[in-house]
Amino acid sequence: MSRSTQHLCFVASTTDDAQAARDELIERYGNIPSDEADVIVVLGGDGFMLQVLNETMNSGKRVYGMNRGSVGFLMNDFRVAGLEQRIAIATGNDFHPLRMTTTDADGNEFSALAMNEVSLFRQSHQAAKLRVDVDGKTRLEELICDGMMVATPAGSTAYNFSAHGPILPLESPLLALTPVSAFRPRRWRGALLPNKVTVDIYVHESEKRPVNAVADHTEVKSVQKVRIAQSKDRTAKILSDPDRSWSDRVLAEQFTN
Repeated sequence: MSRSTQHLCFVASTTDDAQAARDELIERYGNIPSDEADVIVVLGGDGFMLQVLNETMNSGKRVYGMNRGSVGFLMNDFRVAGLEQRIAIATGNDFHPLRMTTTDADGNEFSALAMNEVSLFRQSHQAAKLRVDVDGKTRLEELICDGMMVATPAGSTAYNFSAHGPILPLESPLLALTPVSAFRPRRWRGALLPNKVTVDIYVHESEKRPVNAVADHTEVKSVQKVRIAQSKDRTAKILSDPDRSWSDRVLAEQFTN
């Protein structure tokens, strides 16, 4: 049994495949607590990766993911052999999340971070009625829809793309503002925004048409207002294999069925 010269911490989702992979890697490379690690190796899918990224935000810890889930867009390919060498030549990527700040009917605020997107969804059979302000100026007085999201370039290939939003190159200083099943105005398909802007989304008729807000996997019910802005003071550090760079992944997504 070899022991790693790098300080690696292995974390895994609860699936059998991820847990078995963790056991095999620990047997080969050893394992140390996360607070002592140089690199945290994540085994699972994109959902678990997002969870770890939120937990390690601003810690300076580099995160290297290997896919033991389904889609695994955020992950590298799983291989046991040569892990130290792969990490040594991996490309570092720094990402700033979105910060979602919600306000309810009583004026209470709640804040959460999102690496992929901040989404609003109707909570009942009634369509949502939303107003969209960008940097304090109303750009859309009323959107009747099932929901709306603001997606980062990293998240543009996820739910945003499924809702027919654009895929953004990772280097682009943009955010995608994408509606979900827009009813009125029927032809509005979203907008591309500079990543420096602040987006405020107001919920009309909130008692009749309640809306929930979600930052990745954190959900807040019955919101009246949601503010979304990039959090420049928060950073996640992700490692990717040179032959599977983030730019290549984003480009490949635009040419797949």
